[in-house]
Amino acid sequence: MRQITVMEKYPVFTLEIKKDETTYETIDAIFAYLKEKIEAHPVATYIGEFDHYAHTTSLSEGKIAEGILAAKNLICCFGKVLPKPEVLAVRPRSIGVAEYEERFVISFMEAPNPEANSAMESWVKGLV
Repeated sequence: MRQITVMEKYPVFTLEIKKDETTYETIDAIFAYLKEKIEAHPVATYIGEFDHYAHTTSLSEGKIAEGILAAKNLICCFGKVLPKPEVLAVRPRSIGVAEYEERFVISFMEAPNPEANSAMESWVKGLV
């Protein structure tokens, strides 16, 4: 797992998994695994999913990077306290999965909660 900065300001954790390195064959299978992890977590709650690929391809001006076959976001929240309203700006969390012919790219933005980062990193590494 690597930590990178996207667009010069967003701290993102990312992992590329070759399809022959995992038993998960589709984004939906990966999402089923992640949803199980969220539901088993004592604080996290599953919110839903967003098909970014379908949304972008439906737009006349939509563009998708070459090679991406599918792309979805799984949305969840780890919020156990709400100390001030501005915290809402960094919630909920999103784990993105992009599918290429030979690999998956899984990514999530660093959360202000170290426990959330640790959980998401563990879940993603568990895909290998």
